[in-house]
Amino acid sequence: MPPLLDPGRVAAILDARTLRLTDGREVRLAEVEATVSGASDASAAQALETLVEGREIVLRGAAKPDRYGRFTAFVFRPDETGPVQAALVKAGHLAVRAASPDKDCAAYLMIAEEFARRAGRGLWAEPSAIKNAGIGGDILALIGRFGVVEGRVLSVRQAGSTLYINFGRRWTRDFAVTISRRNVASFEAAAGRPLKSLERRRIRVRGWIEQRGGPRIHAERPGQIELLED
Repeated sequence: MPPLLDPGRVAAILDARTLRLTDGREVRLAEVEATVSGASDASAAQALETLVEGREIVLRGAAKPDRYGRFTAFVFRPDETGPVQAALVKAGHLAVRAASPDKDCAAYLMIAEEFARRAGRGLWAEPSAIKNAGIGGDILALIGRFGVVEGRVLSVRQAGSTLYINFGRRWTRDFAVTISRRNVASFEAAAGRPLKSLERRRIRVRGWIEQRGGPRIHAERPGQIELLED
């Protein structure tokens, strides 16, 4: 669990995952994203407001602010053991980034997201919430945004300093996941198997959508890739 920061009282909700405290600090909710394939930021912000506006909160997170002066933290109401993030994720308002080095926090949030996804809550009620890896054009619509993509891996190849998890044969059009060569060992250690074994398997991957020829997600943490049962 990240270290405790000074607590505070919420003065205002700035957006779906940002709040301002009465002492002037701005806090970003750690390990969650508000937008997946057109989900309503307004409804997520309203849910956050209902949970914490005007209340004292406990913070756990980075001791230093980001380049915008915001603190990134897990937010807790004093009378609860689970973070506010989990309540928002379980209701389907937010998706999990799965990029946290804290495995316990990440696992807690992923369980909440699985509940929301299976129940079709919030953003998961939308058929397009999870993109099909085989339809590159749909994924390209999310360029610059956070997305969740599922599909069957065609091949796993390394080229130079990058490992490519390919979902099609045409690099100029098809979706792929990239992993820096220096990070491959940590992915394989977390999975307990070589990444090459993902060939012909179905996976779910999440992250920021980029365009490098075809659409891409660059995975930096093992939690961004989930092996699915066929």
